[in-house]
Amino acid sequence: MALAIFDLDNTLLGGDSDHAWGEFLVEQGIVDAEAYKQANDYYYQAYLNGTLNINEFLQFSLKPLSQHSTKQLTQWHQQFMSEKIEPLMLEKATKLLNDHRDQGDYLLIITATNAFVTSPIAERLGVDHLLATTPEFLNGRYTGQVSGTPCFQGGKVKRLHNWLTATSHSLAGSFFYSDSHNDLPLLEEVDNPVAVDPDDTLREVAQTNGWPIISLR
Repeated sequence: MALAIFDLDNTLLGGDSDHAWGEFLVEQGIVDAEAYKQANDYYYQAYLNGTLNINEFLQFSLKPLSQHSTKQLTQWHQQFMSEKIEPLMLEKATKLLNDHRDQGDYLLIITATNAFVTSPIAERLGVDHLLATTPEFLNGRYTGQVSGTPCFQGGKVKRLHNWLTATSHSLAGSFFYSDSHNDLPLLEEVDNPVAVDPDDTLREVAQTNGWPIISLR
C-alpha cells in the first residue's frame, strides 16, 4: 500500500475552498461585506504570490468561527457545501482518487485550509484521512486561534512526518499531487511528485525536474 497524497484547493477542487468560504460569509451577510471581501482577496493573492503570512491569515480566517455556535456554523457549512463546493467538484479528480483506491493505495488529503472548512469536503471525496490546519476548539466552541503547526509550506512536511511517526505508513512509493509552488517542500519529499494544473513557478520546477504535469480540469 502506497500513500497517495493530495492537495485540495485548485488540485482536487476546481477552486479554493478557503477563499470560497470567505465569499460565502460575505454573501450571507455574516461578516462586514466590504472589509472582509477586501481582506479575503488580499490574503488569497498573497498565497498565490508565495508571500502569505500564514499566522496573520489564520487570525483573520478563524475569527468568524469564534463568533458563532457550532450548531450555526454546521448549518452554514451544509449550505456552503451545496452552493460553493459541489460546483467545484471535478470528474477527473474523482477518477484519479478511484484509480489510486483501486490500486490499494491509502488516500490522504493535506491542506493549509482549516479542518472546519475541509473535513466535510474530505468526507465527500471519500479519502482515508485528512491533515489540515487545526482550529483550536475549547469548551464546545472555536477560539479563533490555531492549534499546533499550520499545515502550510514546510508545515505540511512537519505535520506529515508527525503523522507517519504515529502510524504504520511510510513514504516508500508515495505520490503527492499539487497545483502550487507553496507545496514544493512536500513535493520534494515524495517518490512521485505530480504537478496538477500548476502555477507558473511549479510548472517551471516540474519541467526542470522531469515531474509529470497533468490536468484535472
